[in-house]
Amino acid sequence: MYNPVFLTAAVEALDENLPAIDEISSIEDIKDIQENLNPGFFEKFLQGLPEVFFNFGIRILIAVVFFLVGRKLIKLIIKLINKSLNKAGSEKGVITFIDSFLRISLYALLFLIIASQLGVEAASILAVFGSATLAVGLALQGSLSNLAGGVVILLMKPFKVGDYIKEDSHGNEGRVTEITIFYTRLTTIDNKEVMIPNGALANTSIVNVTWLPARKIDFSVGISYEADLLKAKELLKIKAKEMPGYLGNEEPSVFVKSLDDSAVTIGCRFYVETAEYWNAYWSFNETVKLTFDSEGVEITYNKLDVNIRQNG
Repeated sequence: MYNPVFLTAAVEALDENLPAIDEISSIEDIKDIQENLNPGFFEKFLQGLPEVFFNFGIRILIAVVFFLVGRKLIKLIIKLINKSLNKAGSEKGVITFIDSFLRISLYALLFLIIASQLGVEAASILAVFGSATLAVGLALQGSLSNLAGGVVILLMKPFKVGDYIKEDSHGNEGRVTEITIFYTRLTTIDNKEVMIPNGALANTSIVNVTWLPARKIDFSVGISYEADLLKAKELLKIKAKEMPGYLGNEEPSVFVKSLDDSAVTIGCRFYVETAEYWNAYWSFNETVKLTFDSEGVEITYNKLDVNIRQNG
């Protein structure tokens, strides 16, 4: 790309040595132009080069100062905004998203200011920026959909940082650790990091396991037809109340779920704190087995009776 400063100097020198285009009407006029292009023209142009280089160097120096000062201001602005969001109690995902978006936007604005300082017209910058935006948008349609998905997630708030979610598109699940402009990070139970595009999350079904403060344990066990049904139901109700995180605002629901071929299936449902769900669920399974064994309540399992017939 030609430097506009050099072009301006050259055009000004030509304007002083050449007639207007509408004054050229014959070959003699063209000859006069050739005579006017004497060494004095080039000498004058070369004499003006030091001043041009000096002015351009000053502009470069100012642009460097603009960049250094602008970078410091951007860091300060982002720091102040993050501090204000933290004081306001904003979610961590919102803070990280705004941080990334502001950083990109402010650096783009700084670039426009520096380009304008170097002599590039604002209209030209905007035209180039618009064309580049269109080209980048066509090339990065997926990234733009992820950006839009991130905005949707922050506005609709189907989950936040710290929630445990399951997504249906690929079956990923884990605890949300970060929500960025384009991706959401999950940490799985076995401590693996999963990065899911925001566009995919915004267009799929999401199960937020930790959205509510309480979860219901739905437990069932099969006992033999000869076992004491009422005793088994009472034992389940007592042991449910002893589970970690049990919420006593509602009595455990114990009922006969079904009468199967070889067992009476008893169901038990009760609420526990969400954070204690798995501890309570695993503990309840173990407690029911040990309690039924000690109380003589038989838990059925598939049995196969083999009869051997001998002929003669």
